[in-house]
Amino acid sequence: MELTRKSIKEDRAAFEAAGYRLPAFDFNAVKKNTDERPEWVHFGAGNIFRAFQANVMQNLLNSGAADTGLVAVEGYDYEIIEKSYRPHDNLSILATLKADATVEKTVVGSIVESLILDRANETDFARLKAIFANPSLKMASFTITEKGYAVTDASGKTPPAIEADLAAGPDGTQSYLGKVFSLLYARFQAGQLPIAMVSMDNCSHNGDKLKAAAEAFAGAWCDRGLADKGFLDYIHDAAKVSFPWSMIDKITPRPDARVEEMLNKDSIGGLEPIVTSKKTWVAPFVNAEECQYLVIEDLFPNGKLPLDKEGIIYTDRATVDKVEKMKVCTCLNPLHTTLAVYGCLLGYTLISEEMKDPLLKKFVEQVGYVEGLPVVVNPGILDPKKFIDEVVNVRIPNPFMPDTPQRIACDTSQKLPIRFGETIKAYDASASLDVKNLKFIPLVYAGWLRYLMAVDDAGNAFEPSPDPLLASSQEYVKDIALGSADKDLSKLDALLSNDKIFGVDLVKLGMADTVKAYFTELSAGTGAVKATLQKYLG
Repeated sequence: MELTRKSIKEDRAAFEAAGYRLPAFDFNAVKKNTDERPEWVHFGAGNIFRAFQANVMQNLLNSGAADTGLVAVEGYDYEIIEKSYRPHDNLSILATLKADATVEKTVVGSIVESLILDRANETDFARLKAIFANPSLKMASFTITEKGYAVTDASGKTPPAIEADLAAGPDGTQSYLGKVFSLLYARFQAGQLPIAMVSMDNCSHNGDKLKAAAEAFAGAWCDRGLADKGFLDYIHDAAKVSFPWSMIDKITPRPDARVEEMLNKDSIGGLEPIVTSKKTWVAPFVNAEECQYLVIEDLFPNGKLPLDKEGIIYTDRATVDKVEKMKVCTCLNPLHTTLAVYGCLLGYTLISEEMKDPLLKKFVEQVGYVEGLPVVVNPGILDPKKFIDEVVNVRIPNPFMPDTPQRIACDTSQKLPIRFGETIKAYDASASLDVKNLKFIPLVYAGWLRYLMAVDDAGNAFEPSPDPLLASSQEYVKDIALGSADKDLSKLDALLSNDKIFGVDLVKLGMADTVKAYFTELSAGTGAVKATLQKYLG
């Protein structure tokens, strides 16, 4: 068997006998409809798109709720299309890794066309311009990562590639964003046709990031006389071009060798992962967790696809914001960071393995249920307690998910203010709650200080994960060795008062002494991390 449309047609019985769920729609009819009246084009042909949005669309096609498929576009790593999509007729295998140790295997065939966002590829680029000039197009969505929307660097300067595009105008763009907005300009020129530009990246207020980038390009082009003056007005008119907020949540790790081995036993050839010249790991299969959430602001000037028939939620902007805060500040991300910091200290290499430790499991339950839930903003459409229940009992313990504490520990200094600082602020602002009653969030902070020492609980040195503030933060603990943290720790106050890292000034709030006391215990010697957890959670 092969992962091609010819093979899934001719070898259908063999695929089904091996446990695969196959596309159940008329591909030729859907392809014809999509060619003539495309409705959804997606930029960013990576794993989460194939595992989530493409599978949702397949279910809609299978049920007859939709009759056009997806157009997938890749603008960063063209080899994804050339070496993974097209050799397999845009098909992929979704291996859904369930917490009960079963695997659901689906051949996803809803992507009927894959295109490369490259001006040098004249055929693909012309097709994209034709798609954007088609009145039928309802949505252009994006999973290009948060940094993909940046039009300035960390210092606030415009990168040379963006500056060149701002000077070149719509017909001369070469950057990812520049080419996207040149396509939007083609839609403007076709009669100011309406469209929703929907970021589905995992970042707060993602629609605003995309809109800000669009405004930067349109503004520069209009000011320089490189585009019609009405283009900026077009972007500003939500009745014509909208930039909805969304919240997405689904874990799709890079292709896992255990999944590849399992699929190989089904006698399907050609499923080997490749690493592109840009270091992208890609394979004809995607492994992903079963849980998924996508909440989108209901702002679609050209009509919306019936995604809500497959569990995707359309709602208002305020509710999207509440869902985002629920996940990031309380119900998921803080638990992940807790496990990341302590997992590194205790020598774990899998997040799922940490949940077998009753102390760590109780730790995240205390952070989530006891300290987080009292101040969570309930979005109404998702129940926060049920969300944490699923995180603690299904998602994090999933033995199939190869996520590591070392990966999640990346950029911890950037995560602490949102994942814990917002909860502390809510306690401080509350008339009925007191920050002094917080015991476990300070223990996470203390754990991070202990992590900065780059020595695990057995006394072995380890390499901390990349973090822009790692080196400067380590300066505060560089003279502290295991067993010596009971001396004067007042120099830590300069770090603990940094509200850019902790979200609040811990010294002013009276929490710094608690953090330092925990840090003293965690640093008492080898085995002190485990002993401290046993003392407070045993």
